[in-house]
Amino acid sequence: MIPLNPAFARMGEENAFAVLAKAAELERQGRDIVNLGIGQPDFKTAPHIVEAAVKALRDGEHGYTDATGVSPLREAVAEDLDRRLGVDVPPDLVMITPGGKVAMFMAILMFGEPGADIVYPDPGFPIYRSMIEFTGARPLPAPMREENDFAFSAEETLALMTPATRLVILNSPANPTGGVTPGREIDKLVAGLARFPNAAILSDEIYGQLTYDGLPHRSLLAYPEIRDRLVLLDGWSKTYAMTGWRLGYSVWPRLWRDVARKIAVNSYSCVNAAAQFAGIAALKGPQDSVAAMRTEFDRRRQAVVAGLNRLPGVSVVTPKGAFYAFPNVSKTGWKAKPLASALLEEAGVATVGGPDFGVHGEGYLRLSYANSLENIERALERMREFLSRPASPNAAA
Repeated sequence: MIPLNPAFARMGEENAFAVLAKAAELERQGRDIVNLGIGQPDFKTAPHIVEAAVKALRDGEHGYTDATGVSPLREAVAEDLDRRLGVDVPPDLVMITPGGKVAMFMAILMFGEPGADIVYPDPGFPIYRSMIEFTGARPLPAPMREENDFAFSAEETLALMTPATRLVILNSPANPTGGVTPGREIDKLVAGLARFPNAAILSDEIYGQLTYDGLPHRSLLAYPEIRDRLVLLDGWSKTYAMTGWRLGYSVWPRLWRDVARKIAVNSYSCVNAAAQFAGIAALKGPQDSVAAMRTEFDRRRQAVVAGLNRLPGVSVVTPKGAFYAFPNVSKTGWKAKPLASALLEEAGVATVGGPDFGVHGEGYLRLSYANSLENIERALERMREFLSRPASPNAAA
């Protein structure tokens, strides 16, 4: 056989998609599955956004665009960041990407190499570690602890850093835990980062508009002292229910922006034109659908927390952001991944085992409450019935 680059043997994947595929296969077999595994809103994209894409197609927007995105969209992003966060971002530092994940790929590729360290949240989005290992850099997991409500600890994160640290990845509000890091902890982290001037920072803020209980989102863009080494990741997928549109954006320091542009030119050329015009409509049009979705997620969040805390052997801290709960299942007698598999196969409830999100994920499941309240209640009842049975001999496998 023709040998591949050995780096591909180190590349992982996102097991939520494997769970989605397995759930779909069971449904094709006639099973009734409640899917709390995949992280995408169950809402439709707002009609005015869809119509903007249709109009763009009818108006002949069928060709290549600039690799960094059309100017009106980059300008709309800059205006939105100013309006929401009070930060001044030049439009030429905004880069439109086919989904937010591409910004992770770019940043980790830029700074990851053998001999480099990259600090990332754990439990965290699995692509962080996958890409770090692909580049040959050393992944250093910063623990997101239940006792901290799954916020990152500035002290623990900084303690992992050395002169070899090339990149620090932060995510708040967080996937898979729903944790939101308070401003005082971010202040401490930014102050500590002054000791590591050669470490870049990637701030994944894709869930920034999904916080609850009046909790404000604190963006790292608000700290001018790190702007010259900060990459921001955000996009439309979660806020505007546009996961399938594959539309994201990043904000780059001027020094690295052209490197990101060259990666785009060498890989995907540009984001499809019609989606970009939809993105303009999303940012500049009415925001009612965003507020309505957040209100509904909050209602489901409260139901999920109350329901999980009534299950045998299960407890959960209240998530403060995103649309995930990360219940502790260590007292059920099950290991997390076997439990997730059994819940899918035997109870018809799709969840994702905590170890799929990192080395600190054992003992937890991720549940997405981006599903209807009716389905969530059905899933909780099925879980209650399943966990009320004696644990399987395979529970601890």
